[in-house]
Amino acid sequence: MVTSREGIVYGLPEREYHAPKDELSSTGAKLILKSPRKFKYQVLDGHRVHRPAFDLGTVVHTKVLGAGPSFAEYPEEHLTATGNASTKAATVQWESEQRAAGNVLLTPAQAAQAADMAESVLREPESRKLFEREGNPEVSIFHELNGVKRRGRFDYMPTEGGFVVDLKTTLDASYYGFRSSVERYGYHIQYGHYIDILERITGEKRDMIFVAVEKDPPYEVNVIRFDETEDYARIGEAEALQAVDDYRRCVETGEWPGLLRNGITKIKPSMGLLYDFHDKYESEEMQI
Repeated sequence: MVTSREGIVYGLPEREYHAPKDELSSTGAKLILKSPRKFKYQVLDGHRVHRPAFDLGTVVHTKVLGAGPSFAEYPEEHLTATGNASTKAATVQWESEQRAAGNVLLTPAQAAQAADMAESVLREPESRKLFEREGNPEVSIFHELNGVKRRGRFDYMPTEGGFVVDLKTTLDASYYGFRSSVERYGYHIQYGHYIDILERITGEKRDMIFVAVEKDPPYEVNVIRFDETEDYARIGEAEALQAVDDYRRCVETGEWPGLLRNGITKIKPSMGLLYDFHDKYESEEMQI
């Protein structure tokens, strides 16, 4: 049975959601904005490499949402004396078999860490009540815009309330720490990609609330949304639509430019460096 990939789809298995290469995801949108050549190589040509660092976050999602990929712990015979995964041939074979079965792999220490992180999310009143609202986990959305098929997947979509929830694992869930992650990993582009697709499907403009949980004890949790000035939302939506145009243009022309697309790249110092320079060398206190 083939699941329809139109509109809002509930209960779509993770592997089935990720299977097509001709749909633009939020991750793909961020990549094509950086380098269409990298997008083609990694996504269309199938060279994307599995990153074990993402497995911890995947299991935290499964434990919090009660839905998502299954996971397996490394048995003792596949662990080193320090508790890490062995590099022996038998372990590599076991890993291959487990991943082929759709399992995410964690060491016992990582599994305990994931359990503690999930417990922290569900223990914090502000985050717990978001996931306790009536709604659905792992909700997939699909929409075609200007000939480009797009997809997104909400971690949790409450039935009412005008928002969706996205769970993030991070090293720093503080105001400044998470803001840095937003700009480093393009969470605002993800926001724009998802919210635009949903609005075009339903006609409803929803907000996105991020639940950020830290990876180190005591596994601090923060609940974050973009400021009402909508700068992040405006920038993210513009970037998401630009990614659609870039993808369409590349497909039509067959050209996938890389980083060096406009001649020699000129860079400017960041505002942070300029402010630091001003404070150190040009402030009134430094003048003689």
